[in-house]
Amino acid sequence: MTDDATKRDLIERYIAAYNDFDIEGMVAILAPDIEFENYSGEELTTLASGIEEFRLLAQRAKGLFTERFQRVASLVFSQDGATAEIDYHGRLAQDIPGGPKAGSLLELNGTTEFTFGGGRIVRIVDRS
Repeated sequence: MTDDATKRDLIERYIAAYNDFDIEGMVAILAPDIEFENYSGEELTTLASGIEEFRLLAQRAKGLFTERFQRVASLVFSQDGATAEIDYHGRLAQDIPGGPKAGSLLELNGTTEFTFGGGRIVRIVDRS
C-alpha cells in the first residue's frame, strides 16, 4: 500500500511534468499497465490502456496547446488513491473543429482521480 506522502509526491511530480510538457517525466511514474480515462460531463472522451497508448496520447495532446497549467486546489486521500480538485488553463495551438480557435484560452475546473499500486500511478480518471 502506498502512504499519503508518497501519493502526494507522485501526484506533484506528474502534474509538474504535465505542466512542463515533459512526457517522459509523466510516464516515468506510471505503471506499465496504466489506465487513463477522460470524461467531459458524463461522456468518455479519451481512453488509453498501457504506457505506450498513454505516451502517444500525451504526445498528441502536447501539440494542441502552446501553454497549459494544472493546479491542485484540494487533495483527498483514500486507501489506494487520491482525488484532486484541479484548476486548469491552456492556450490552444490550433483550431478545434467546430470549437474554439487557436490562441483561445480554455479554463476548466474538474477532478482527477489517481489510483496507486507498487509505488506508481496505475489509473488516472480526469473529469471536467
